Amino acid sequence: MDSAPVTIPAPAPARLPTREALLRKRRGWFFGLTGDQFAKFIFQGNAAISVVVLALITFTIFRDAVGFIPQNRDNLAVYRAAGLEFVDLLRGQVRDHASIGRFLTDLRSQEFERLTKRAGLAPAVANAQLADYDAFVDRFANTVSDHETILGNMTDLVSSLKERHKVASDLREAKQNLIAGMRDAPPDRALLLKREAEALEIEVIDFRSETKPLLAMLPDVLAANVALASTLKELSTGAPRFADAAAQRKLERFPALVGAYLDGMVRTAARMQAWDPTKPVSWMESFTAFAFGRNWITASFWQDWYGIIPLLTGSLLIAVLALCLAIPLGVAAAIYVNQVATPLEQRVIKPYIEFIAAIPSVVLGFFGIAVLGETLRRVSQVPWLDWVPGFPMLERLNAATAGCLLALMAIPTIFSLAEDTINNVPRSFKEASLALGATRLQTIVRIIIPAALSGIMAAILLGFGRVIGETMVVLLCAGNRIEIPDLTQGLGVVFQPVHTMTGIIAQEMGEVVRGSIHYRALFMVGAVLFLISLLVNWLAQKIVRRYRISIG
Repeated sequence: MDSAPVTIPAPAPARLPTREALLRKRRGWFFGLTGDQFAKFIFQGNAAISVVVLALITFTIFRDAVGFIPQNRDNLAVYRAAGLEFVDLLRGQVRDHASIGRFLTDLRSQEFERLTKRAGLAPAVANAQLADYDAFVDRFANTVSDHETILGNMTDLVSSLKERHKVASDLREAKQNLIAGMRDAPPDRALLLKREAEALEIEVIDFRSETKPLLAMLPDVLAANVALASTLKELSTGAPRFADAAAQRKLERFPALVGAYLDGMVRTAARMQAWDPTKPVSWMESFTAFAFGRNWITASFWQDWYGIIPLLTGSLLIAVLALCLAIPLGVAAAIYVNQVATPLEQRVIKPYIEFIAAIPSVVLGFFGIAVLGETLRRVSQVPWLDWVPGFPMLERLNAATAGCLLALMAIPTIFSLAEDTINNVPRSFKEASLALGATRLQTIVRIIIPAALSGIMAAILLGFGRVIGETMVVLLCAGNRIEIPDLTQGLGVVFQPVHTMTGIIAQEMGEVVRGSIHYRALFMVGAVLFLISLLVNWLAQKIVRRYRISIG
């Protein structure tokens, strides 16, 4: 019996992958992610890295900056307990007396110049005519001699006391380091370190008893004040007279200066009598000494001060001067290139302006030192320019030199962003304005600029960020004098040497000891720069938002 034939089924025809399957396979080539998911991963990863880096920078700055407050508090506590604060009260009184003396000396120099150059007298004759005035100035200078003697004795006393405290602090720190080294050292080495630590003799200073001789000098100061007040009142009514009317008007200010000085002397005496070396230094006092301090003095034998005001005013002075030059030039150039210039002019002007941004800042700094600063100084010495405030310039490196160079650096930033913003204004705005009969100038002023105002403001703020954060140019060209600019000079203040926040960080960070009060003070300056940037950006957002709402 034949068996039934076995039927082998034919293989099913192979199904070709569809286009959708190929696309899915192609999109999932990286760890099973589609192309959209991969792009999202890349961009989100970059954003996350930026956030992490910014958080690390912020944490690092403020971690070291916050440590400045307790260290400065200890610094001020020693300043008070050792009696340096008491001595500085008297030192300020002597310094104010010296400032009046400089006023009298400057008057003498001006009158001598008038007699020799304008009146044509010989120097010997001019000096003979000023003999009575010279005797008057010498008598005024000698009125404070008793105070200077007392001040010298006080200075010697408290300087020795502070030096003893510093030696004791250094020995105490050395002993702590020896004890810390005993923990991980072998037994023999640990025993040796223990003996060295026990051998250190650390003086315990009782500031209350040590400052008693200082307070015992207060009656001498009060007695010297009485004699000084009597002599100054006599001098204020017996000042000689100048033949020149202008010089005499200046000299007539002398009694008012003496009266203000005597009032200040009374206040100083009251503060010295109420001074308490045991009064604790508050945390707020430690912060305000930095935020409103008018001195930045480091490595001083007397007292270190970390006040940001001279650095902040120097930075703002240079930034304002740079923006006053960069804003009109950068915005005007952007408007001209985008709205007025021919294609040939655009191809020439735009690349040349943007090329300035490629010049290294150190090269611009060298240019400022060798060319710009010297040129400004020589121009300021031209006789017919004496009417310009601040001319002739005393120094070639000053706020004006740095401000001009920073303006040159900010112009490309302002120009490029402002030109792009103007270029993005819809063309229909311009065409509609021209169709209604407006001129090209009217269209630019009333249509184009208002429509691009938010972008122009952003360009200006970015230019300000470039200026306020620049380091090398201000370090080379600003003069690096840590003083508050003398605003009484009017516009001539821009020709004074200044120092900036960025410049002080770059100049001193490489020389300070890590973790020291000076080190943390520089981080406090960096924190202030960081907060200024945040404030400027917040204000920009507020202004732009309000502008958009108003035109909406």
